[in-house]
Amino acid sequence: MELDRPEETPMVRSARVTFESEGEQLVGTLYQLAQADNAEPRPAVVVAGSWTTVKEQMAGLYARRLAQLGYLALAFDFTGHGESTGHPRDTELVGRKVGDMSSAVSHLLENPMVDPESVGLLGVCAGGGYAAVAAANDPRVRSLALVAPWLHDASLVHQIYGGQDAVRRKLDEAALAREEYARTGTVRYVKAVSETDPEAAMYGPYDYYLSRARGGVPQWPNRFAVMGWWDWLTFSPIPSATRISVPTIVVHSEQAALPDGVRRFATLLPTAARVLWLEGTQFDFYDRDPQVGSAVEAVDAHFRHSFDRVRPTAGG
Repeated sequence: MELDRPEETPMVRSARVTFESEGEQLVGTLYQLAQADNAEPRPAVVVAGSWTTVKEQMAGLYARRLAQLGYLALAFDFTGHGESTGHPRDTELVGRKVGDMSSAVSHLLENPMVDPESVGLLGVCAGGGYAAVAAANDPRVRSLALVAPWLHDASLVHQIYGGQDAVRRKLDEAALAREEYARTGTVRYVKAVSETDPEAAMYGPYDYYLSRARGGVPQWPNRFAVMGWWDWLTFSPIPSATRISVPTIVVHSEQAALPDGVRRFATLLPTAARVLWLEGTQFDFYDRDPQVGSAVEAVDAHFRHSFDRVRPTAGG
């Protein structure tokens, strides 16, 4: 399919939107071309970012980039995160997040500008695991794209988090934190990211999160509910591949997180997926070019092929 590409970066407009998920109000940002012709429904994509993050971080960046190519693209705050309602706050609850993604699909399908046969999911890092499970569960999703996805299983969890005993200690801490929350309503938090506190969920010089010029945005509280370790460490998105029937692309790098997880996931898909191996670290795929640009280009081509339609252009 031959497509015209704009010579200049088209203007994008964004709008604050709200929708419900299991009784909570979720807040998102819907991105679209500023001068788009709204006479014909167009493809739409729900974008999810990494764990602990809010819509103003990598999810918003990818949504904006997709909007420049003509998609309606929605980045949103999961329940209990950012501007969205819900408790406990800033807690990694896998089932809740997967359900939120389906609620976001429902919201898009209520929009008359959305083609109901052309709705996709894009997940970055941990959002890739959530998107994979959501795509497996929700038949309304017609295409799936994963960028630098964090796809782990029990064996990979043990490798990453210091072995079986270290993982068990985190699970024990999570269980105690859950009991405390159930008994008192108090949530025990640690830093999500820190260079100095070894108790942080991510301990090290993670510039993306610590730099205000990158992902350290004011809307991100940099905290992690200890009870969330339970869902996170027992989450295994890789087996969901066996239930995914829609076209799938995975963009990753050998230098990024868990390339073995990507390989395990891809081998379980019932139909062949395109796995595109690029160069770059995990965090390069959050906000840096050429990684983001190359990923968006590949995802765009994948969605257009999946939806079998020409990308809408500014003015029609």
